[in-house]
Amino acid sequence: MKTIITYGTFDLLHWGHVRLLERAKSLGDKLIVGLSTDEFNTVKHKEAYHSYVHRKYILEAIKYVDLVIPETDWNQKISDVKKYHVDTFVMGDDWKGQFDFLKNDCQVIYLPRTVGISTTKIKGDLHIGQ
Repeated sequence: MKTIITYGTFDLLHWGHVRLLERAKSLGDKLIVGLSTDEFNTVKHKEAYHSYVHRKYILEAIKYVDLVIPETDWNQKISDVKKYHVDTFVMGDDWKGQFDFLKNDCQVIYLPRTVGISTTKIKGDLHIGQ
């Protein structure tokens, strides 16, 4: 069984998010999503519209996602890879190179972002946070 892991805030869920999860799941048998907690988002200077509990609920309803775990800090990725016996770490290519330090413990893949959609675009189109 091949285990894949990805991380994110997954706020204002859109088809680009779902496409990332679908492509990540296609790389293995089990997809784990490390979901940034509200407290960790504060550390990252990000503000999510939906609470962690609601974002987790939404992600758990997506057929590609097998397990949602809380992401509470930047440093937990190595321990998660070991704890969950992760074979492949997946992130969008806007993070290219940022997680190469995990290559000693698992395969690292940066998937191309979906063109034309992003949470930042949605917020801009709706004039949220401006």
